[in-house]
Amino acid sequence: MKYECDVIEDLLPLYQDGACTNATKRAVEEHLAECPKCTELFSKIKDMSIDEMILKEKENVIGTQSKYFKRKSALAGSIVGGIFALPILICLIVNLVTGHGLSWFFLVLAAMLIPTSLFVVPLMAPKNRMFLTMISLTASIILLIAVCCIYSKGNWFFVAAPAVLFGLTVCFAPFIACRRPVNAYLKNRKGLAVMCADTVTFLLMMLGIGVYAYYPGIFAEMFCTSTLFLLMAWTLFLIIRYLPANGLVKAGVCIASLSVMSYFSNEALNWLTAKHLEDGAVLVMSQPSLALMLTCVGIGAVFTGIGLLVKWIGGKK
Repeated sequence: MKYECDVIEDLLPLYQDGACTNATKRAVEEHLAECPKCTELFSKIKDMSIDEMILKEKENVIGTQSKYFKRKSALAGSIVGGIFALPILICLIVNLVTGHGLSWFFLVLAAMLIPTSLFVVPLMAPKNRMFLTMISLTASIILLIAVCCIYSKGNWFFVAAPAVLFGLTVCFAPFIACRRPVNAYLKNRKGLAVMCADTVTFLLMMLGIGVYAYYPGIFAEMFCTSTLFLLMAWTLFLIIRYLPANGLVKAGVCIASLSVMSYFSNEALNWLTAKHLEDGAVLVMSQPSLALMLTCVGIGAVFTGIGLLVKWIGGKK
């Protein structure tokens, strides 16, 4: 052979891409006709080139189709947005013609923002559609409550808005925590973040109720009664999320803990609120019987024992 294999191997990529001179091309072809090793290597290079071409073609097709569907989605969003804008425009014209100014315009505008957030935002948003849809829906509902409160000349906004925000947080926070872009920041702390969000909005709701129905000592009473329920919720969450045990053990511990906390809740609330109630009044809650509490603790112990047994058998195997 006229050339060494090492030299030809360096020239094979150039030969494959057609980036070599005619003399180099003839030398490579002559060597390939005589050398099985370089011929096999050249076949692998050609296969790799074909795979790269297929991959690039696949990416081009996906990119083209993605752009196509985005344009169609944006067009559909524009059409739906135009349909939702018709009632707003009609209300504006009617108000101006009848000489009522903008009496109902802002109410209709705020109301139409709700279906807009549900249908237009998912169609128009280029990415993070679920996140943007839930955020826009929450904002539009709060805005509608504010507009209704202003038009009715009421003072109930700080009762309704935090309560609605708490309900929406309970429903939407788990989904928001698992979707982009929030999940990239939370990582493995999604459950903790959701519980914190629920707790904060719950406290805001209680604060709003206290502001609306204010009387001396209401915040102390609300804090005392809310603390126990928050403690129950956080206890269950911490057991389920962070207890290093299997599901049976967690279920048993949850059952036993909840039954004990429920049984002593009456005394705990009476003790917490006694100094805030007038004339020695006592806040009484329905209290489970001791037998029921002991039965639930026994059921929890059975679950815990079965879970520990399952873990021990699995570890032994």
